[in-house]
Amino acid sequence: MKRTHLPLNALRVLDAAARHLSFTRAADELAVTPAAVGQQIRALEETLGVVIFRRLARGLELTPEALRALPSLREGFRCFEESVRLLQEGQASNVLTIAAPRELVAKWLSARLAAYGAASPGKRFVLVALDGLPDFSEANLDLALYFGGEPDAEGVHGRTLGDEVLQLVGHADAAGQPRIAHPLDADALDGEALGLSVPDAGLALDAAIAGLGPALVPGLLAGPALASGAVTALAEPVPAAHSWWLVAPTPQWRQPKVRALVAFLTA
Repeated sequence: MKRTHLPLNALRVLDAAARHLSFTRAADELAVTPAAVGQQIRALEETLGVVIFRRLARGLELTPEALRALPSLREGFRCFEESVRLLQEGQASNVLTIAAPRELVAKWLSARLAAYGAASPGKRFVLVALDGLPDFSEANLDLALYFGGEPDAEGVHGRTLGDEVLQLVGHADAAGQPRIAHPLDADALDGEALGLSVPDAGLALDAAIAGLGPALVPGLLAGPALASGAVTALAEPVPAAHSWWLVAPTPQWRQPKVRALVAFLTA
């Protein structure tokens, strides 16, 4: 019989009735009536063309065919249960799956997740590299972070990490050098005298720290390097057109584990 034609509900009834050898006790377990159990068994016997139970004066008795089939049936249900467990494992209350751009993970998020994990022992994080906007229909994500405008996808809403600025950073003698270009600095990408071009703001910051020139990067990324003295601010920060957003589908926002992490990251 094809998988699409398997009478799974009737097989579940068979398993219960075979364990109890009683339609009444099977009905109690399944929260249905004894008549409903009997109907399911009769329909299964008709579908398969076999007798499953002998109805005796003292109760029910399994036929030899049914006795041979039961071990495989029960192993199948155990496999189903394991499959469901594996599907749900990633959404367990102690596991958080987060998508974020690599530069945000490296420069800001990892340190905060480490602090959150220290404050909440037992938490486990799964990080997914994000390029562009998150697609919650393609992955089982609890939360995503990105730099851009307010989310407008149906069923998705978000919260910002606050107003963002763009900060020009580098070594003190880098002020006269061409800016290191990256996708978040459109002016540098359009410039004629490029010293270096890199694929993301995190690498631009690394290059500025290495002395390869100044970089205009989001303040959230630049903060730790400025605080440590690895780079200095070469100009006053300017307001950014976009912000960092924490986003998730509405059902995820109802999960205590997501609300707790968001509260920590936005504190």
